[in-house]
Amino acid sequence: MKRCDYDDRQSNSVSKSPDHRQRLWRCASGKKGAALYEALCQEQSVSIQSLAQSWPEQMGYYRFLHNEQVTLGELRQSLLSHCQCQIRGRQVLAISDSSEINLRAHRGRVQAAELGVLSNDRDVGFFIHPTLMLDASDGFPFGISDVHLWSRPIGHADKHTRNYKQQAIEEKESFKWLHASEYSQRCLAAASQVTYIGDREGDIYEVWARVPNTTTQALFRARRNRKIAESQQTLYAYLSEQPCAGTYAFQVTADTRKSREAREAWMAVRFVAVTIQRPARLRHSNYPPSLQLSAVEAREIQPPSGQKPIHWRLLTTHPIRSLETALQAIRWYSWRWQIEQLFAILKQHGLDLESTQLESVAAIKRLCLVSLGAAVRILQLQRGRDDACRPAALVFDSNQQQCLAQLSPRLNGRTRQQQNPFPPYTLAWATWLIARLGRWSGYTSQRPPGIALLSRGLKHFDSLFEGWLMAQG
Repeated sequence: MKRCDYDDRQSNSVSKSPDHRQRLWRCASGKKGAALYEALCQEQSVSIQSLAQSWPEQMGYYRFLHNEQVTLGELRQSLLSHCQCQIRGRQVLAISDSSEINLRAHRGRVQAAELGVLSNDRDVGFFIHPTLMLDASDGFPFGISDVHLWSRPIGHADKHTRNYKQQAIEEKESFKWLHASEYSQRCLAAASQVTYIGDREGDIYEVWARVPNTTTQALFRARRNRKIAESQQTLYAYLSEQPCAGTYAFQVTADTRKSREAREAWMAVRFVAVTIQRPARLRHSNYPPSLQLSAVEAREIQPPSGQKPIHWRLLTTHPIRSLETALQAIRWYSWRWQIEQLFAILKQHGLDLESTQLESVAAIKRLCLVSLGAAVRILQLQRGRDDACRPAALVFDSNQQQCLAQLSPRLNGRTRQQQNPFPPYTLAWATWLIARLGRWSGYTSQRPPGIALLSRGLKHFDSLFEGWLMAQG
């Protein structure tokens, strides 16, 4: 049975202004929390020595992260409140997934009593399960609506010993999918419609039965070859027998881990309404005996020799009655990769959380939640680099925009090809300037700025902005 480290205590007063993100951290966590968040955004690092400008400031950050009065619930509320401001009245996607924070390199230094084991039952650390909110129209990330943290006790019993299949979902780690939807409701009440999206791990009968409501839908990749109530067949066979509704082109990215080559794949689309049956393990429960869902299949036609075909089977509570709605479900699911990018920013070429020198797991968890806010900011810049419709205020406050405007003339190149092509004070305009500060050439013929370059540019800008503020008096 897992050990849950989630603290749901909340701040009593949180600003609703979308322009002043720092206020949210200050309201929930005090001035030092706001300062730490800004330092993380500036330095793109979790090294406290790098973040602090002086010894007293360094000690202040350490005291904040080790302060037991700063609860995970308060830090989570800071993330939630900013997200809530952005999604009001919108149709949004709630992308959930899990990742491990691996602290094996710190095992001899981090307090042993706070350590848990990871999936391999050897490495130590803890798990995170955030929910990233996207605009359903174009996939732009708005923020985090919920974060669940937990750890597995060292020496915990395996699934067979615990008779895992017969346990209630509330006693399993799978409960994280229901936790994400239930705790996100406070934030997502402001949205007009929400679609929860997850990978195979979330294909659980209890999730299908409990997540959907009048304003909430669900979309997961199918994991189980379930029995279909209206047919003697299983889901996979029944779906593959449906007529092809149409095709579309899909750009496959290279993946050396899977020996996958980059290519353009042609995908055949099938869809059908299905009734899935309640599993036998739930026969004595109050869950309904069957549920109505829609199934969608996208399968690659004639893949290259030696390449495994791209093949997705999706289940959703959205009614799928046409090729258009089937393609929309596939497109929404394809945006799930953004939460993988968020984890990469948090743990690898962005903030490198796992390299922290903190010696308390509780402090590392606090740092993790503050760092998630900074990671979302980098992800927004990457997604907004070509978006000439969204305002720069989504990421930069009014002072920062003024500073960017003053930097703009010297960041524009001499040739027309090196001029900022976007309208001033749009997110794309601001991202172009940040990329130039990260030493991007500005030529559209070259590769667009990625996470590492934008992180470097953002770090440079925030240093310039600090001096600019001082000059303003």
